[in-house]
Parts: sequence; C-alpha cells; structure tokens
Amino acid sequence: MKLINFKLFYSFFKIGAFTFGGGWAMISLLEKEIVNQHHWLSEEEFLDQLSISQSLPGIMAVNVAIGVGYKLNKIPGSIFAALGTIIPSFVIILAIAMFLTPDTIKHSPTLTAIFKGIRPAVVALILAPVFTTAKSAKINKKTFLIPIAIAVLIWSGLPIISSPILFICIGAAYGGFIHYHNFNKIKKEEHK
Repeated sequence: MKLINFKLFYSFFKIGAFTFGGGWAMISLLEKEIVNQHHWLSEEEFLDQLSISQSLPGIMAVNVAIGVGYKLNKIPGSIFAALGTIIPSFVIILAIAMFLTPDTIKHSPTLTAIFKGIRPAVVALILAPVFTTAKSAKINKKTFLIPIAIAVLIWSGLPIISSPILFICIGAAYGGFIHYHNFNKIKKEEHK
C-alpha cells in the first residue's frame, strides 16, 4: 500500500472532521492542505478543481477529494481521499442522530450556545475562500461586477434567472468560445 494513500486519507479526514457548514466552508481548509502545505495542486489547478467539483453532482468536498486522489494515485488515491472526507461526517451525524434530538438541542442552553457560536465562524469560513478564489481567478476592476451580478441574480429567486445551472452553462459556453477563439488565433499564426 502506497504512503500517499494514507497521506490523502489523513489530510481529507482532518478537513472532514473540522469543517462545519458544508462545501464553501471547506474551501479555505482544502486550499491550505492541498495547495499550501502538500503542494499537490497549484493555485490555478485548485481553482479548476473547484470549478469542476461544483459543476458535478454530489458533495463538493468529496468531488475535490476524488479529483486530487486520482491525480496523485489514480483509483486507490481517489478511494482513500473520498473515505477520509466522508468518514468524519458520517460518524458525527451518526452520533448526533443517536444522542441529540431536536428537543435536546432546543432545551439545552449549552448546546444552543455552541451552535450559535459556530454560525459566525461558518460565515467567516465561507467568506475567506470567496476572496482567495477571486484572487486566484484574477478578478480585477473590469470583471469584479460579474460575480456580484450573478450572486444577486441567484439570490433574487426569479424563475430561470436565479438558477445556478444557467450561469454554469453560460460560463462553460463562454470559456469554450474563448478557448476556440484563442486556439484558432494560434493556428492562424502558426500557418503564417
């Protein structure tokens, strides 16, 4: 068994065990572990991995784990990384389901205070990757209105316009158009 499988499992286990609030709250921990600490992906690769993981069905953190695991050690790496991400959540949810009912939480001032204390931390964990992702995506003065406009449109709740799927498809089509345009430009320059 390769050592990288255990490193993947341990790294993603830490991420899964200490992140509250779902996918976006995990991004700063994912980036710190994958990009900064282990250098498994560059910042640009990490941003691409996030884009792909959000576009696919399923849990974003598991999708990222599978992608990173596959890059490092194909299918075994994917399995170890995915298990590392899933097991902590499974165990925590199982423990909560066994011992904490909604009534227990509601009537316990300690548990209520704990959950109220976690909420602002989750908001901070979600906001931090927004700024790092914007920096990695090279959002500048010319393009900063695009993510704000899309966020407002999604938040609006208007039929069709508020669908994140619409903006993923538009972004993919635009990216394909730009790639095709640049590819043809390079081809024309090569033939000169």
